[in-house]
Amino acid sequence: MTRRRPLSRPYSTHSLRWLWLAAGVFVADQLTKAAIIAAFRDGGGLAITPFFTLVLTYNTGAAFSFLAGASGWQRWLFAGIAAAAAIVIVALLRRGGSKIYCAGLALILGGALGNLIDRLLLGKVVDFLLFHYAQWAYPAFNVADSAITVGAGLIVLDSFRRPRGDAREATKGV
Repeated sequence: MTRRRPLSRPYSTHSLRWLWLAAGVFVADQLTKAAIIAAFRDGGGLAITPFFTLVLTYNTGAAFSFLAGASGWQRWLFAGIAAAAAIVIVALLRRGGSKIYCAGLALILGGALGNLIDRLLLGKVVDFLLFHYAQWAYPAFNVADSAITVGAGLIVLDSFRRPRGDAREATKGV
């Protein structure tokens, strides 16, 4: 079982590495969004391949435009959730863990902060990566969404890599 540090300790070189990864994701996300906003008008796009288009679109909701049609309160709900998640993730990174686990947390943190800034400054999230085939299209997404998805996948992968003894120890006395 991986020993975790108490939350009261200052950031170590180990945890700072993951914060740098999160910062890199955040910067990449914001730079790509700025480039797309500068290059396209809302709804405009450029077909790159028969199945991939760069397109400027905005999402006032959450994943898959969940609550996008609400009256505006969802902006603050999703911003609050992202801010709370960022605080929890920073605390988890300070505690440490495996490289896969920490990388997953850092990717989620960078993505959450990228989308949080969009919500706070624009009131909506900039999406621009659109995959499609014939009449089917996957909802447009961005670098932050990609980082969150990969980060979640890494955390799930890490959960399968833990020794089985940890699970037995956790359930003793239950």
